Amino acid sequence: MMIRSIAVKLSALYLLIIMVISIGFSVAIYNISAREIVRSTPNTVMFKPITLMQDGVDIKSFRDEWLAASQNALRYKLIWLNIGTLIVGAGLSYFLARRTLRPIEEAFVAQGRFTADASHELRTPLTAMRTSIEVGLRNPKLTLRDSKLLMQGTLEEIQKLSNLANGLLKLTRATGQQQAEQVIDISKVLEESNSQLKLAAANKDITVVLPKNTMQVLGDAISLKELFVILLDNAIKYSGQHTTIDVTARQQNRTAIIAVSDQGRGIKASDVPHIFDRFYRADSSRSRDHIEGYGLGLPIAESIAEAHDGSIEVKSTPGEGSTFTVRLPLA
Repeated sequence: MMIRSIAVKLSALYLLIIMVISIGFSVAIYNISAREIVRSTPNTVMFKPITLMQDGVDIKSFRDEWLAASQNALRYKLIWLNIGTLIVGAGLSYFLARRTLRPIEEAFVAQGRFTADASHELRTPLTAMRTSIEVGLRNPKLTLRDSKLLMQGTLEEIQKLSNLANGLLKLTRATGQQQAEQVIDISKVLEESNSQLKLAAANKDITVVLPKNTMQVLGDAISLKELFVILLDNAIKYSGQHTTIDVTARQQNRTAIIAVSDQGRGIKASDVPHIFDRFYRADSSRSRDHIEGYGLGLPIAESIAEAHDGSIEVKSTPGEGSTFTVRLPLA
């Protein structure tokens, strides 16, 4: 309602500007045209003085009537022109106002959705902690072992809250920020990212194949490392045992194209358009196992890519795997 009210006020302002300009032009056109009509009307007819009577007609009166009729016709045409301008301008100004406010409206909607999703994700671990603590306090025979289990469970929920807070902070920092322009070796970034996840890959006997060619891009090494850690971590999480993750890098014009391909269960076509939405998790389409997370990894990765004037996209076939492709400008 607030956005609509602002749109109405803004369209009224646009319409006022349009009408002021239209009326100003109309007045100028009328004055110029009226003078031109008077100037172009001869004071004599057939080189005879206009005060003479010719065939019973007063030429001066005829001239005055013709001038008045011409000016009235011009006046009426300009009035109808302004009425048409008012009607068309009203629709056009409202359209322009809605178009101007659309990014703001989308930001408001996104903010509201983000707040609701964040509140929901925060409520879950808080509810779990509150329930377990209340049950423990009501138990008069609570043993030391039970107390340790209670504290351990509470500590796990606190860790989840910490992970969520860190994810939200990373997302806030990555969104809309221009990254430092340093010359970065992509192969080195990929090696460091893979090194950070070697244990997770080894636990599932997953082989990660890195590219051997070297390319340099402009950006921030820490942010780019985080981007590829997210993609590799996702690939490991959603891949089965004894599979392979292929990472390729190639150059196209002045763009570095890095692709991370897994052999997981893939993503349903209906989930692909939402895969980069905050808190969106399509677990049922990618894995039968419960995967811990809050659906913030891919939005963070997308924000990092966009902050580097790049992009990220996904192609997936259910049952065959997914490929995430990152495009970054070369140094």
